[in-house]
Formats: sequence, C-alpha cells, structure tokens
Amino acid sequence: MPTPPPDASAPGISLPDADALLRLIDEVIRELQPGTSRRASLDSTLDRELGLDSLSRVELLARIERRFALRLPTEVLAGAETPRELLRAMTQAARSPTRPPHTLGGTTVAHRAAVDDEASSAAPQSMTADATPPLPESAATLVEVLEWHVARHPDRTHVRFLVDDDHAETLSCGQLHEAAKRFAGALVALGVRPGDCVALMLPSGLDFFRCFFGILFAGAVPVPMYPPARPNQIEEHLRRQAGILRNCEARVLITFDRVRPLARMLAGLVPTLAHVSTPDALAGAGSTPLPPQPLRSAALGLIQYTSGSTGDPKGVALSHANLLANIRAWGRAAALGPQDVCVSWLPLYHDMGLIGTWLGSLYHGCTLVLMSPLDFLARPERWLWAIHQYRGTVTAAPNFAFELCVKRLIDAELEGLDLSSWRLAANGAEPVNPDTLARFAAAFGRYGLDAHSLIPVYGLAECAVGLCVPPPGRGVVVDRVRRASVRLGGQVQHATEAADTGDSVALANATNAAGTAGTAKAPDAARTPDGVNTTDAADTLRLVSCGPALPGHELRVVDAEGRPLPERTVGAVEFRGPSATAGYYRNPTATAALIRDGWLATGDHGYLADGELYLTGRAKEMIIRAGRNLYPYDLEQAVGELPGVRKGCVAVFGTHAPGETDERLVVVAETRARDAHTRATLEAQISATAMDQLGLAPDVIVLAPPHAVLKTSSGKIRRAAIRDAYRAGTLGAPSRATWLQVLRLQLASLAGRARRAVVALPSRLQAAWAWSAFMLLAPIATLAILTLPRLEQRWTVCHRLARLHARLSGCPLRVEGIDHLPATGCVLVANHASYIDGLVLAAALPQPVRFVAKAELRDSRVLRPLFERMGAHFVRRFDPGHGVEDADTLAAGAGTGAPLLFFAEGTFSARPGLQAFRLGAFQAAARQGLPVVPVALAGTRAVLPDGSWQPRPGPLGVTLCAPLAPDGEDWHDLLALRDAVRADILAHCGEDDATQR
Repeated sequence: MPTPPPDASAPGISLPDADALLRLIDEVIRELQPGTSRRASLDSTLDRELGLDSLSRVELLARIERRFALRLPTEVLAGAETPRELLRAMTQAARSPTRPPHTLGGTTVAHRAAVDDEASSAAPQSMTADATPPLPESAATLVEVLEWHVARHPDRTHVRFLVDDDHAETLSCGQLHEAAKRFAGALVALGVRPGDCVALMLPSGLDFFRCFFGILFAGAVPVPMYPPARPNQIEEHLRRQAGILRNCEARVLITFDRVRPLARMLAGLVPTLAHVSTPDALAGAGSTPLPPQPLRSAALGLIQYTSGSTGDPKGVALSHANLLANIRAWGRAAALGPQDVCVSWLPLYHDMGLIGTWLGSLYHGCTLVLMSPLDFLARPERWLWAIHQYRGTVTAAPNFAFELCVKRLIDAELEGLDLSSWRLAANGAEPVNPDTLARFAAAFGRYGLDAHSLIPVYGLAECAVGLCVPPPGRGVVVDRVRRASVRLGGQVQHATEAADTGDSVALANATNAAGTAGTAKAPDAARTPDGVNTTDAADTLRLVSCGPALPGHELRVVDAEGRPLPERTVGAVEFRGPSATAGYYRNPTATAALIRDGWLATGDHGYLADGELYLTGRAKEMIIRAGRNLYPYDLEQAVGELPGVRKGCVAVFGTHAPGETDERLVVVAETRARDAHTRATLEAQISATAMDQLGLAPDVIVLAPPHAVLKTSSGKIRRAAIRDAYRAGTLGAPSRATWLQVLRLQLASLAGRARRAVVALPSRLQAAWAWSAFMLLAPIATLAILTLPRLEQRWTVCHRLARLHARLSGCPLRVEGIDHLPATGCVLVANHASYIDGLVLAAALPQPVRFVAKAELRDSRVLRPLFERMGAHFVRRFDPGHGVEDADTLAAGAGTGAPLLFFAEGTFSARPGLQAFRLGAFQAAARQGLPVVPVALAGTRAVLPDGSWQPRPGPLGVTLCAPLAPDGEDWHDLLALRDAVRADILAHCGEDDATQR
C-alpha cells in the first residue's frame, strides 16, 4: 500500500527539498522525452508513469548527488519506485553525515519500514489538514487521480453504496485501487490491449467502479452501456447495443449474471466481440502483469454514447484531459472540496452520474453516497433521507426527480428530516421547469432546505458533462418573455412592462408567493413564482438562466451561417474549451457536422443575456408550423396535466406530409381510457390546450396505450423514434412476446456467426498453411543450430529457411540498405512490432547478428539452448537493480564477435506506433565507440499482431539505414544518438510516433 506523505515538520524533510527534487526529475524527463506533458509528483512511479528506465535512473541519481551534495546508496536504484522514496533516502543520507562515503545514506529494509511507520503515524488523517496540496491538480489522467488519493488516504471511504435501508457497502480509495489492478490483469489475460474498447453493461454498484478503473489500468477505454430495462423491449435494446459495440469495436463486454446469457448473443452481431464476462468471473480469473505503458492525458478515458444511439451510433470520444478539465472547472464554479458529501441515485452509465457525481467526487475527495435509480423511483424519500443521514451537501438530478419528490412526498410524514446541509442541488439533463423548483422549495423549506441551493445547470456529453452553472447560492433566475418573440433570429422581448424593469429575478426570493406546493398550474391572473403578475399566460414563456460558461470555456449564439448574434437574439448555441471532445468515435461524418472553425454545435437553440445562457429548445425538435418556430416542451407538459393522460408520457413532434411544406403538428398522449366518449372528450381537451399554449390546433392527436411513448434510459422522450413509429404505423403496437424476441435475436446471432465463419475461412486456411510450413522447417533449423559447429553456418541455414518460409506464407520480403551493414564492429537497433520480428530479421540479414533478448526466454528449457547457440544475450527489462549490470555486460561484449541487435522499444502491442526507446543499446555502442545501424521493420505487426496467433499474408520490409557514430558517453550524447536513430526508423517503419499521441 502506498505510504503517506512525509511529515513536513520532521528533521531533514522540508517542502522546498521535495519541490527541488520534483523540478530535477522534470528536467530529466524533458531531456529524455522532448515535448512531453508529463510532470512528476511525489507518488508517480519512476518507470511506468515517468518512463525512466534503469539507465535514466542512474543519470537521475547522479544529478541528485551533485545537486544536493550527498551520496545515495546503490540500493536506492533498485528499491526506490517513486520520488517520495527517493526523498526519504535523501533525508536519511542527510541525517547520517558520519557514515563512510560509500554507505552515506544507506538504508536497510527494516529501517525503511520504520521510516514508513513513522511517516504513517505522523501523517494527518484529514485531507483538509494534509500538508500536501488538497487536490490532485498535477494529475494528467484519471489513474493518476486515484493514485494521488491512494497515496494520501487509502483507507478513506470513497463510495458508500446503499443496498437497502439497513445495508450499505463501502469502498475505500485503496480498495478500489487494489481491485482495479486485479481486474486489469484479468482483462490483459483476455487479450485486451492498450487502446482497446471494453464495454460496461452493469447496474449501479461497487462492481462498476472496480471494472471501470480496471479497464483504465489495462490501458483500455471504458464504454458504459445501460442494461436492459424491460423484457418486452429486449430485442430492440440489444440490437441498439450491438450497433454501439460494432462502432467502438469492443473486444470485451462486462455484464452481470442475469443478462450474460442474452449478452452472449451479441457476439454473433459484433465481429470484434471476443469475450462476455462478469465482475465475479474477472475477479476469479488468472491475472497477467500489466504493460509498463503509462496513460497520457490525450489518451481516451471514456466513450460516452448518446442514449438514443441506433443505426448510426454517436460515441463522444473524451480524453483524460477533457474529463479532468471539466471536473476541475465544475469544481471551481461550484466550490467543491473534500468537505462535501455527494448523494446520488443517477445511473453510472449516464454522463451526469458517471462524470458529474462519481468522477467529480473522486477528484475532489468527496464521499459519494450512492443508491440504485430504481430505489429512488420506488421511494424518492430515500434520496432525501440519505442527504439527512450522511449530511449531504451536493446533488444533481433531472427536473423530473424534483417533480417526483413533490408529487409523491407532499403529504408524506417526514418528521425529523433535516436538509439544512444541502447547499447545492443541480437541476439539469432535461428542460428545467421553474414551477417545479418553486414547488420543491416550498414543499421542503420546512425541513431546512435553503431555496438558494437550487440551481439550473446545462451540459452535454460533447463537453464531457457540464458547460454552464450559475453562482452557487444565488437561486433561480427567470426571464419572462413574449412567446411570439422566441424565434430563430428574433430579438427576445420581455413579456410585460413590469418585466422590463426586472425581468430576471431570483426565484428563491419569492418562494413564499409560490402558492400551495403541488398545485399543477397557477391561474392566469395569479402571481407566478417569479413574482410577476401576468394576465396573458398563453403569450408568456418563463425561461431559466443556466448561468455563464464554466471557467476556461466560451459560449456564443450564431445564425445559420455561423455569424455571432447579439445578446437576447435566438440562434444556435455553440461552445469551445478544454472539455470539448475531438469528435465522435469512428464517425467522421457526424464529427464534421459537430465542429465548425473550432466551435462545437450543441444542437440547442437559445440566447445570451448578461453572459448567461437561456435555452429555448432542441434544434432537431423544433417544429415549423404556419411560419412559426414551435418547441414541444410546454405543450407536452400541459397535456400531461390533463385528467386521463399519463403524466410525462406525451410526445409532440412535427412530420411532413407528401407535397406539403409546413409540418403537421402531432400530439401523442398515453392513456388507459377505452370508452369512446371519454376518448373524444380527451381529444377535445388536448386540442383546446394546444390552442391556449400555441394558438394552433394539432393536426393529429393520437391517444396511445401505455408504453407507446418511447424513452431513453434516462427518461428522456425519444421524439424521433416516436415519429418514425408513427410514420410506419407501428406506434403503440403490442410488443412481441419475450420468448419470440429472444428467438429472433438468437437466430440473428447464429446467422452472424455463420457469416463470420465463412468470411474467415480463407484466412484460417492461409494461417494453417503458414503454421504447417513453420512446423515443417523448424525441426531442420533446430537440428542445424544444435549440431553445426560455427555460428556462421547455423545462421546461414536459418537465413535460408526463414526466406523460404516467407515465400511459402505469401509474405514477400523487401530488403534495402544491406550495404550499410558492416561485417563486424557495430550495434544494430530495430523497432519491435511482432513476435515474428526475429524471424524476419533472420531472413533479411545474410550474416550473423546476436539478439539481445528478454531474460524470460532464459527460463525456457526448450528455447534457452537455441538462443544461446545463436549467441543471444539476455537482459532483465524491468529490473532496475540488474539493468545497469546488464548494460555493463552488453557494453563489454559489443565490440567482439557478431554485431549485437537490440529491440530498443523493449516490448510491443497490437496498436501501431513507434514507442519510446530505451538507452541500453546506445550506451553499449558509446562505450565501445561503435556505430549504430538503425534497422526499420515494416509490416510485421499487420502479419501477426499482438494477441493473435493467426498469421495473415502481407508484404514485409527491412530497411538498414546509414550507420550513426556516437559523439561520446555523456548523458546528452546518448540522448542525441537515440533521437537520431529513432528518427531514421520512424521514417521507414510505416507507423506514427506513439509518444506524441
């Protein structure tokens, strides 16, 4: 478990020393990796996160000794894993001035343990009292955020999941970290590689958190998906999810036991889906060591698909930098900190629940108290009692949640409920109704709720989650405007003369005038919640302010040509800022429509007033009727209040009839009424309501049965899908029996598997032929290696057999620059992309070379004698203590015998891209004064990618570049030589620079 920070008051330790050490490490990193954004923290791992290999550490320790005038023991090279441990060793060295020079500062394991215990006992337990910075401001990824908290308070409760009224499960930062590492190893064992997508179809619970970070620790990208809601929609649900899985090319789907048998059917619909697993299965599976490839801030941290994704899924690609920028900006705007407690029931597959509540709580050190969305819907009082019990300070929820609390709890007995701790209640994710907030404030004010805590917010997945937030504690600001003036390009006009002098007022200051809580709608002549008397409600819209853009973000309103509009003019809302996505994942068409001149379209219409945003409606839901721009929300709400109509189950949309330019206004309302007279009366009431609201009668009124109005997983009305069903004549049609839906899915899955098998048959046959040729030639090569007396003879046989195998496998080999290869006295450095790289080099090079191979091969009783007979040298790649020793051995042998050949990347993955180079090869060459020959391999990753044992035919290329002579053995000379060699290989390997992603 990571140790806590050192006590700044302890002798020999001071924060300036720590700062100086971190600056020194950053200096080395910048020299080693020019252009990198990496910055060291006290708890960064030297190898995995900062990219410092054993030789780089040698240089670092040398600089530490010079800079701080002390001598560190050699054990520090192998034992120190973080700058914090280096700092402890420096402190110990400074405290022991009487020790002999070569042991000054030396520590034993027991001594280090004692130091750890001392630091642990001295470290304050409260985050707010911690001497370290209160927030992980230097973290570049979500993984670094978690590790920052684990290093400081591993036992602090991070999530408290309320299973039921009497049972809660807790998860600390340390437990999350430990479980995530275990899940990551299991995913790597399943073949998940950095950059792969892994889908999460899990309900709310602690397993979601463990799996999410497990995916990140594996270097992969989480793709949250919502579980099936109702059995009668299972076919539609899984077909929609199959579209998402195909788009992101997910390799693994993590789901739960109840859904797993159904989810397996997706394998036949998604070609890339190799495994469907569960958290329990992953927890009990074998684990594979994680790749030593630190995540970068530009790497994808999440793909958030819109809940209505169908045939053309739009997955918002969010990098770690996007997510952290939004979390930090929201935290500054809302004044979040470790003292806050977030209470939420929001589903974790939705951006507000996932990013806004959970990841935001993680970053800011808040405790997250979480319950299932179903628990809230069944008993909304649990939400309020959880705020009471755990002294919740921050929540977020859609408008319907506040309305549900008023509707269900207005007459409930809530004696003893105390909501005085609740300082910020964000209302977002759907249109905000000022009446709802007024009723909520009036209903729960008697329980200590401060009405000023209620704030409308605005955001969208394309901006991670949040874009606008009002100042906390201000309350709700309402703008009363003339309905007819709210049109595209129109100047929004105040509704009355009274409003002209104070059109935007704090709703919270007038809650006493809100009338009886729970009243559906105030009479036309009544005083509305914003305190303004209105006698023409039909011509009045009340729009709430969503506040200004988050810090560091910008908003503008533009016309159809993208020209900015003045304030109080309705147009298309656009934004830009550090949270903005780079586009939709593998959907260039949708991305092109999203981004224009660096600004992103929100898809919403609205206007700015005093720099704050007022929304008027969704662009795609606007209805053009009789030359007017109409939005469906107010009419839907008003119709939903009619007796006999299911509230919240009304959809209003426009549709074109053949030969007509105007759209027809269609109202779909769910009802259980069957009597003809009752239904006729209801239709008349809907028509009258539309006349009151819009001054227009609907062209079509559809009284539909329950569940005909389709909704997303978060409860939003799917107007486009309802319109399609209306046009197709299937609106309200009874659902197929569940067994029939499952059967249809099973048949579709089997058909998909059969098609994949047919398509894959030629490649499988080709792979079988390539393996057969290898098995035929390998015994001949083995016999030659073990019996021929001279290395040159063994190499000649292997060279000819390797070239023959390339021809038999359909892999034409192109070799260029062979004249650059000296007979002796050089070091070869090659890129590493596949397990066949050694075979290809044997086919390309006519004279012997000695491979520098990983030490793991020395443990194989079969392979070790073959490698040793071919002159191979073994090195321990990830062992800092022996890394320097191996480098010395290689340097001593580089000038004798056949040239040494290094794979300078050290390892490879399925993802294309040239990784960073280690320094061992260049030090060996510099010490012996030998030239370095860059060797660029091309095509091997495509022929046999990592994670696959099915070779495929394809062209192979080997390019030997001109030798480069080292200028010296100095640290900067080695870096210059490394960079020159890497540049030559990058120019010929056919792949991009992975370090610049």
